[in-house]
Amino acid sequence: MKIFLRIFFLALLTCLTIGFYIKTFENSQQGNKIVGFTVLGAAFIFMPIFLVHRWKGKRLKDYTLSKENLEKLRNSDQK
Repeated sequence: MKIFLRIFFLALLTCLTIGFYIKTFENSQQGNKIVGFTVLGAAFIFMPIFLVHRWKGKRLKDYTLSKENLEKLRNSDQK
C-alpha cells in the first residue's frame, strides 16, 4: 500500500505539472481540465486511501476528548 500511495502521489504531481505547463505555454482550456481532474483525483481518490492507510490499527478513542482523557491531561499538567 505504501508503494502504491507513493506512485499515485508522483503520478498526481506529474499530471499537475503537465497541466500547468500546457495551461501556460499551449492550450489554456485543456490545461485547466488536466489540473481540475488532477485536483479531483487527489481529493476524492488519493486522500481517502491515504487516510485509511494512516489510521489502520489505531483507535479513535485515544484521540477524542472523553472524560478519561481529560483526567489524564489534567493529571499530567499538575505534575
